[in-house]
Amino acid sequence: MSTIKLTVAQAVIKFLNNQYVERDGAENKFFAGCFGIFGHGNVAGLGQAIQQQNDLKYYQCRNEQSMVHTAAAYTKMKNRMSALVCTTSIGPGATNMLTAAAGATINRLPVLLLPGDIFAKRNVSPVLQQLESGASQDISVNDCFKPVSKYWDRINRPEQLIYSLPEVMRILTSPSDTGAATLALPQDVQAESFDFPEQLFQKKVWKIQRTRPDSSLLSEAIKLIKSSKKPLIVAGGGAHYSESLGVLKTFVDTTHIPVAETFAGKGALRYDDPHNLGAVGATGTPGAVEISKEADVVIGIGTRFSDFTTASKTAFQNPNVKFININVSEFDSAKHNGLMLQGDAKVILEELLESLRDFQVPKEYQDEVKNYNLSWDSKVSEIYGKRHKELMSQGEIIGSVNDFSDENDVVVCAAGSLPGDLHKLWRTKSSKGFHLEYGYSCMGYEIAGGFGAKMADPDREIYVMVGDGSYLMLAQEIVTSIQESYKLTIVLINNDGYKSIGSLSRSLGSQGYGTRFVERNEGQVVTDSVNGQVVKTLPVDLAANARSLGAHVIECNNFDELQAGLKEAKNIDKTTVIYTECDRYEGVDGYSWWEVPVAECSEMETVQEAYKDYSENKKKQKLYY
Repeated sequence: MSTIKLTVAQAVIKFLNNQYVERDGAENKFFAGCFGIFGHGNVAGLGQAIQQQNDLKYYQCRNEQSMVHTAAAYTKMKNRMSALVCTTSIGPGATNMLTAAAGATINRLPVLLLPGDIFAKRNVSPVLQQLESGASQDISVNDCFKPVSKYWDRINRPEQLIYSLPEVMRILTSPSDTGAATLALPQDVQAESFDFPEQLFQKKVWKIQRTRPDSSLLSEAIKLIKSSKKPLIVAGGGAHYSESLGVLKTFVDTTHIPVAETFAGKGALRYDDPHNLGAVGATGTPGAVEISKEADVVIGIGTRFSDFTTASKTAFQNPNVKFININVSEFDSAKHNGLMLQGDAKVILEELLESLRDFQVPKEYQDEVKNYNLSWDSKVSEIYGKRHKELMSQGEIIGSVNDFSDENDVVVCAAGSLPGDLHKLWRTKSSKGFHLEYGYSCMGYEIAGGFGAKMADPDREIYVMVGDGSYLMLAQEIVTSIQESYKLTIVLINNDGYKSIGSLSRSLGSQGYGTRFVERNEGQVVTDSVNGQVVKTLPVDLAANARSLGAHVIECNNFDELQAGLKEAKNIDKTTVIYTECDRYEGVDGYSWWEVPVAECSEMETVQEAYKDYSENKKKQKLYY
């Protein structure tokens, strides 16, 4: 067997460069590049290997958490058929990735993490940034990645790579079991050489299978659908990742079964398709909420049925409702005691369609769905068109961006009150036009995620919508977007605090306590000016901050200025921040219940009233046997 002498780091990079994926005859290189910050834990290992081999493009970033967010957004846009690598040194560089690693795993998005690690030899322990344990010497901060990774390993000997690297690829290319894969690389081992078998570095094509369900379960599903009167499809992210949307469109045009969309599933149909009920669950449209209550068969396509999708298990009220779960994951396909159609969404829809070509839902049901679609669109126009004398509402701001954006433009968001309003209000014109990270709803994802989306498809305009709370957590990748010439248009909305949690707090009787960005008043944390308190907002200039990071900044004080700002931004060739302010108390009506526990006993009358409402809503929750 012929061998090649390489360091461990060089072997890792050489291996990654020869990994390919193929689905439906289309083949592409899997890894598109590597994000990293080189510190003492990886500078002479992975840093040297990338520099020397120069065939895995290196991207410098400003924050380790944001690099993983960027990688997750990139692979989401690529339907998981391409990915990015993220490397850091040991210590805070590594642990900074933990938050985003959890997000990637929760959202089923493949990201490869290569954190440096402490010395395997232990001869100079404790090294800088080493977490010491009195119970074991075989532990480092990288052990924290175990619960948030779909695969985890530590390479203490060079030859372990031969067995670990293929396992990493198995996880990253798995439609059902993907997420963050973590390979911890001790800093001394990274630089060690070994005679690796050349066969390890031959081109490898990982074929993404389109698995088919059990035929008897498929027959049961067909019978169940044919016997239904008010079936409903809930489209999740898996409908996108399987590239099943063309078949889904044919399926609903044939059967007229309506579709409601999760955050990850939004864009499964165009917003104006008569079968599209829009957002489902806690942030659902009136049509999706009412149809969900009455549905006798719910067909989930690539959805996890999270608490937002089910409105904390209050959405589906039909006492005889049945679930058909189309999902590549056995874990997700078994939820709600559903009929498990485990497999690829595209081929399952194709097989269902063959047997349902003569099936249609009743005409009155079709008309009801169509009317819901049209009436909600009218409501959206009303919200978009509402004008305030002073501060704009969030609905107005969303409407301005949505109306201005083109067919293939993308809106990116993740946390706060914006995602719920976007889920309800955004008129999605293309399948990738709505990019929300809501499995983890991680504050700080927005700008890094927008950068990843732009990297995945540079021809699209990317509109990042972010509130001041999220912006202050992670804005640094503005610098990286400018360095790499990937233009973003960032709509930065100043709410003077946490608008979403402020609203939630008030709904729970807690009066917005601790959610405003204001100066202290007589030593007390101020709650809300709505209660008659005079508050003084902090003298923070977010527009100046964005300008200092290199962005072009446009400040807008009203709707007309916002419209003009969007037009100006379109003609600017670098990342542009459109800064505006928002009425934190003007919201969008019609949200369903979402369970957030309320204090069972309290001296506050507002909390007592909120607990009564909470108790009533709890009675609507259902278990599905």
